[in-house]
Amino acid sequence: MSKAQETREKILREAAALFNQYGYSGSSMSDIMRVTGLQKGGIYNHFKSKDELALQAFDFAAECMRKQYLTALKGKHNSVDRLKAVISLFSSFAENPPIPGGCPLLNTAVESDDAHPALRQRVQIAMDGWRALICKIINKGIAKGEVRENVEADAVATIVISTLEGAVMMSKLYGDAIHVKRAVQHLHGYLDSQL
Repeated sequence: MSKAQETREKILREAAALFNQYGYSGSSMSDIMRVTGLQKGGIYNHFKSKDELALQAFDFAAECMRKQYLTALKGKHNSVDRLKAVISLFSSFAENPPIPGGCPLLNTAVESDDAHPALRQRVQIAMDGWRALICKIINKGIAKGEVRENVEADAVATIVISTLEGAVMMSKLYGDAIHVKRAVQHLHGYLDSQL
């Protein structure tokens, strides 16, 4: 990796953490300069604007999550085991997030809802990827006879994602991972009984 690539990745990593903890609106260029240790010109050598940096920093954060999911799925062949691996990995994000500040999809979705349409679109793309992963696991499970034929993959994806994201929000709000632990226990039971 060249020095320019290393600098660019450092900016993305630090900006992703900053935006994930304080929000896009709550983070100034001075904050970005502080966390990266770079001057404004050094940042603008790599990104045309704060908006461009925000979009690419979110993509960086989403890619960090995607890589962790793929790693968690290695060696898991049964569909229900694969879903449980996704759930277990996500539950670890409450105490050990891939990007400081919690789930970047949840945080960015809430902040960008009305204020930043381009960022909102990026979150939808990332969420579509997570939903597609769950649906693919379920549909393969149906084809292999591991999941009942009448299971609606997208409905399960909605239940799993909504339960996990809500539990992470509660755990962060109360500073107590018990909410995520309860959600994971519930989802494991749900998968065992409904799939």
